[in-house]
Amino acid sequence: MLVDGDAGGVDRAIVITSIHGVTDAVEQFLGFDDWEVVLVGDRKTPDVDRDAFEGLTYLSIEDQRSMPGELHELPYDHYCRKNLGYLYAIRQGAEVIADTDDDNIPKDDWDVWLSEATAGRSVSGPTFANVYEYFTDEFVWPRGLPLDEVSTASPDPVERTSVDSGEVGVVQGLADVEPDVDAVFRLVFDETIEFDDRPPVVLEDGTYSPFNSQNTLWPVESLYPYLYLPSTVTFRFTDILRSYVAQRGLWAAGRRLAFTGPSVVQDRNVHDLMADFESEIPCYLRTKELVGTLESLELSGAPAADVETIYRELERTGIVEHEELDRLDRWLSAI
Repeated sequence: MLVDGDAGGVDRAIVITSIHGVTDAVEQFLGFDDWEVVLVGDRKTPDVDRDAFEGLTYLSIEDQRSMPGELHELPYDHYCRKNLGYLYAIRQGAEVIADTDDDNIPKDDWDVWLSEATAGRSVSGPTFANVYEYFTDEFVWPRGLPLDEVSTASPDPVERTSVDSGEVGVVQGLADVEPDVDAVFRLVFDETIEFDDRPPVVLEDGTYSPFNSQNTLWPVESLYPYLYLPSTVTFRFTDILRSYVAQRGLWAAGRRLAFTGPSVVQDRNVHDLMADFESEIPCYLRTKELVGTLESLELSGAPAADVETIYRELERTGIVEHEELDRLDRWLSAI
């Protein structure tokens, strides 16, 4: 295993962080040809027998400490340690990075959905769109959608015969059974969801929807600076914050966010829902402030410069702490 950045070793990487080691989901991702699975450990992760799994790169805490950029100093027991998996994949030359979790079981055609964003529908108009409404008639919303927007009807998507793949910078695939909903939904409804097989949706400039790090494709190398997961916010806010930041940056770079139907089934790890609720409080209270801040900025279209501009303003407003700027600088230098 290489951790010091010999480029060219990986073309397509699936990055997963886990405190459970090689789960059933991880093993199933290992079954897809031409993908390297990069598994990022934390302090609670059990020992992994690297020789037992072909196509697996396991980054232990010791491995992470040997990586460039001192990003190993990121907090332990926090989802932001996944940044080290992205860094490894980038430095090994990955042209495509898929983001998922250790409890998402890929469907047999998981790697087919990656190309489906080339044909679909577009949504424009509202500041916030409940994208789940375009894939089911059930009452459900994604984690990170402001609660006071949940009951607001989203407009009908405009039909398009095709969406140029060059427009799409990030693709979010949905998850069946236990989709990414917030603790409020789970505490109140406690329902499983099976999404319908419907055409992909592309959000136009100015229309936001949160996306996560659970079944997400990053197919454009120039946009990798936006992979950064902030470390000075809560566990359940970090990927949501990243999603809004990335959308603003995508538009500046002339790209769009696409959503496709379900390509994984989530067999959700055990959660304390009240602990999840507490960790999600910034999602409920600060998302509209976050989007207002993003909308106030003038960006250049250069991702590395723009992500720095964004986080400096987020630090000024108190959404992230000052230490975030130093860690972001290390991230940008390392990649």
